[in-house]
Amino acid sequence: MPNTHDLDVLNRRQCLDRLQTTRVGRLIFTESALPAVQPVNFRLWHDDVVIRVAGGGKLAAAAGRQVVAFEADELDQDLRAGWSVTVVGHAEPVTDVDELVEIAGTFVSPWVSGRRDHFVRVRTEQMTGREFRDPTSPQYHAAAASGPGQKPVEHRGLGA
Repeated sequence: MPNTHDLDVLNRRQCLDRLQTTRVGRLIFTESALPAVQPVNFRLWHDDVVIRVAGGGKLAAAAGRQVVAFEADELDQDLRAGWSVTVVGHAEPVTDVDELVEIAGTFVSPWVSGRRDHFVRVRTEQMTGREFRDPTSPQYHAAAASGPGQKPVEHRGLGA
């Protein structure tokens, strides 16, 4: 079966639009001098990623203002289609009372039990995104014709 899928490179607006559609991603940070990857609930706030944490390595990374990465995606393995967005930037704890009040109202209940009393902001210093689509499918043409930021910026084969 020939590979007929395209790889669309997403612009910043398209990346932000995709991130608005999901609530779980992965935070990549350094813990004990080794890379760590953990799933997290998140929200976008002023175009930055914000997560709520109990403490531990994620909060330590923020307190140290480490460069971290965040990735979220939505993939359909059967259709071999979907998107992925990566944000890279410095993590920092949110400590301003007015910001905490504003952010706290945007979060739903965490997926796991326990208190999550700290917020960590990942400053969006670099953002990249890709979308994998089958240009022969009706969904491809519908997405290209409607909604915000839908026109592909650049097409390449999956090997690019």
